[in-house]
Amino acid sequence: MDIAIKALSPAINDPTTALQAIDQIEDLLRRVSTRRIAAGEINDGEGALRLVHRRPSWDDFVDLSFTEIRRDGAGSVQVERRLRALLLDLVEEAPVARRVALEAQLALLDETVGRTYPHNERPVADTPDYQGIGSRRVTGRRRA
Repeated sequence: MDIAIKALSPAINDPTTALQAIDQIEDLLRRVSTRRIAAGEINDGEGALRLVHRRPSWDDFVDLSFTEIRRDGAGSVQVERRLRALLLDLVEEAPVARRVALEAQLALLDETVGRTYPHNERPVADTPDYQGIGSRRVTGRRRA
């Protein structure tokens, strides 16, 4: 995530590197989306609860993965199209209980695009695309 954010900074302005970082984020989210996320409780040898510590939830992972990239990538068609493709595929593939956080991020992306582009330019930014630059394959699963 940090690589994507740095790549999107005005000083660097490298959306292609941001897309490569988003590819890695997608891989991690796909792996985590179907796994049980432990509650952060440690028991002693007899089963008594001894320690409770904060562990990131699925929602935390999703927020961390998208919030800053969406904000810093506003105005980059490549980034917005790539994020949309990732979110749409994860919504389709993730367990039902985990889709809410993804759908919320999709709604936030819609708001960001709506604020950033005039109405006549929105279809370009709204089109999901794994490469972000108008590849022919814009929907469906990325990995067959």
